Amino acid sequence: MDTAKISKAEMVSKSHDMESSWDDDLKKLLQTFPKEKGWLGSDLYFYRGFWYPSLILKAFISFQKHFQAFNSDIIVATFPKCGTTWLKALTFSTLYRNQFPWDENPLLAFGPHRLVRFFEHDLYLNNTFPDLQNVCVYQPRLFSTHVSYGSLPTSIKDSGSFDKFYHGIFVQGPFFDHVLGYWKASQENPNKILFLKYEDLKEDTGYHLKNLAMFLGVPFTDDEEKQGVIEKIVKICGFENLKELEVNKKGAHTSGVPHADFFRKGEVGDWSNYLTPFMIECLEKLIQEKLNGSGLTFKLSSKTSNNIGTA
Repeated sequence: MDTAKISKAEMVSKSHDMESSWDDDLKKLLQTFPKEKGWLGSDLYFYRGFWYPSLILKAFISFQKHFQAFNSDIIVATFPKCGTTWLKALTFSTLYRNQFPWDENPLLAFGPHRLVRFFEHDLYLNNTFPDLQNVCVYQPRLFSTHVSYGSLPTSIKDSGSFDKFYHGIFVQGPFFDHVLGYWKASQENPNKILFLKYEDLKEDTGYHLKNLAMFLGVPFTDDEEKQGVIEKIVKICGFENLKELEVNKKGAHTSGVPHADFFRKGEVGDWSNYLTPFMIECLEKLIQEKLNGSGLTFKLSSKTSNNIGTA
């Protein structure tokens, strides 16, 4: 009998045994966590200050335990539904712009989430030890996550119901704890963490794209600026362009979410059209309470105050 085949079979069996053992341990672990119903009806578990569904929690813990960062790694860290898809497209196109012909930008054939993979919603979702070496075609490695700053692996750091949102009980919530974690870290280490707000990015995409390129270590040259490279990236990564690409109209992400669902309206302040005046007033007060003294402010819609948050 072929020893190579025996060895491979043994490896598969061992991996399966480890996965089964981990599933059993996770079930026991889940019983010790606070549990609430999320706004979509599924159970959410409170772990280290944030809420997760069981499947994502399993992937998150594997990611947290086993991921080993390279010093050159770049990670797009966002809160869900806060411009993640757009920022992935901008970062990918800026970082790798000299690694493929302009008219062959992979965004034309693959969605942003296929090109910039999530740790907990993709890579570690069905594999405790994913083969990260073959995931990133281009260098340096580029990943993404919705995980809070405080919950990131050490190697990286060295609609629902309005009531559920208000109390922070939804996937990756509470929102303000998540945002403030990255905000404070960016103030302490600005060379390692670039903090971007969706509203600012929408207001002047070109300006913030230049800052992003500088932060990534691939600043735009004078020739590139004269040739309109910044404008080309802004255009190809624009909301309407990405939304109309055939690759983003069909199929689904590994999490089961249809690709088309990642493109809603892309409008700043549209959230206020779905809330009552009382809800908006409550949210304003919550923002003031949570951001007080942080130095972080948010521009809201014209229906609310221009800026919320105090220095």
